[in-house]
Amino acid sequence: MTRLIATFFAAAFFLVQGAFAQLETSPLVIDTGDSVHRFTVELADDADEIRTGLMNRAEMAPNAGMLFDFGQPREASMWMKNTLIPLDMLFVAPDGKVIAIARNAVPGSLRTISPGVPVKAVLELNGGRCAALGIEPGDIVQHALFGNVSE
Repeated sequence: MTRLIATFFAAAFFLVQGAFAQLETSPLVIDTGDSVHRFTVELADDADEIRTGLMNRAEMAPNAGMLFDFGQPREASMWMKNTLIPLDMLFVAPDGKVIAIARNAVPGSLRTISPGVPVKAVLELNGGRCAALGIEPGDIVQHALFGNVSE
């Protein structure tokens, strides 16, 4: 019976890891005016990916993140259910401008986090990265999603 349980958990682990690997990744830059910070982000752009987000992840690389594409601007309501690591959430306008930042969102919290205005996307980074890098509202997120990437 113990072997069966161990096999089940091993299979579940690889299925979950496989689901993470299926998300498209792309480069993203945040321009603070004083400096430029480069990240590799996973793109969550369908309902299931947006709903799952970074749930159940024990860690994330320092220059990694997840970009949630809502398509048309809408009022975003985020939460930290089943999220194991603290996150900084950047609420981003259609032109890439950071409208608001929720810093160090508490893992597991069911509190709704929203800027109170429509946004095109939310960028999630490791908690504390915005403070460490000097990222503030008004800074510009450069990504193909916003059409502001110079090749």
